[in-house]
Amino acid sequence: MHLLYGDLTDSSCLVKIIKEVLPREIYNLGAQSHVKVSFDLSEYTAEVDAVGTLRLLDAIRTCGLEKKVKFYQASTSELYGKVQEIPQTESTPFYPRSPYACAKLYAYWIVINYREAYDMYACNGILFNHESPRRGETFVTRKITREVAKIHLGLSEYVVLGNLDSKRDWGHAKDYVEVMWLMLQQDAPKDYVIASGQTRSVREFVETVFRYIGKEIVWEGEGLNEIGKEKDTGIIRVKVDAKYFRPTEVDLLLGDSSKAQRELGWQVKIKFEELVKDMMDSDIQLMKNNPLS
Repeated sequence: MHLLYGDLTDSSCLVKIIKEVLPREIYNLGAQSHVKVSFDLSEYTAEVDAVGTLRLLDAIRTCGLEKKVKFYQASTSELYGKVQEIPQTESTPFYPRSPYACAKLYAYWIVINYREAYDMYACNGILFNHESPRRGETFVTRKITREVAKIHLGLSEYVVLGNLDSKRDWGHAKDYVEVMWLMLQQDAPKDYVIASGQTRSVREFVETVFRYIGKEIVWEGEGLNEIGKEKDTGIIRVKVDAKYFRPTEVDLLLGDSSKAQRELGWQVKIKFEELVKDMMDSDIQLMKNNPLS
């Protein structure tokens, strides 16, 4: 693997990299991808996630490679936002609820526009939440597994979260990376929803993670006063803080990937419980090796 410095806000460097590498496939996973942060960095999020995608597409054309390069755009289930139907498919209307989702909506449509205007092989993967031990530490799934690993090792007492009732369709990143590749191996470019087809609340994720270390969580109170306790000991392990709530919430995401299953032959291989085990085993080992991590 050979790494090059690049920046989605710098058109000249994108052109330089593409001219040097002459790629056959480009996977645009670059983004300011934290939804909550996008409310604080809305302009930067738009520059990277929206206009950055345009810059990449234009760089391909500037290099004269629009007929030779296959382009994958990492789109997102956040496009559905205030969902208009359940489950969400390729034809479900979008209703973005964050600067991040709005920026990604522009990227989604500019990919389609360039595909139709310039006959480019460019496609969108509308991927629902995909997790792994490499997930960023500020994302809710990784925040939970890291903190519960610390609790398991006696390094922490509780985890502080936001909306416990938000529901997401969680899968393993390994499965989703495979389908990204599959999308670029077809005769013609198409857009696909990629999801596990199951939805769970943050609350359920918390319960599953604690169950992995042999602790059952019971809930008391409601709203900001809700807490999660160990059933056996009564020790408080989960608290809620308003600072982790989004200004506009996305309550439920549930994807239908029937099209990808039918046309790409893709199937979910890693079950939710295996995902939790993978993340927990990794974070427990991480905290054993470096308790201050």
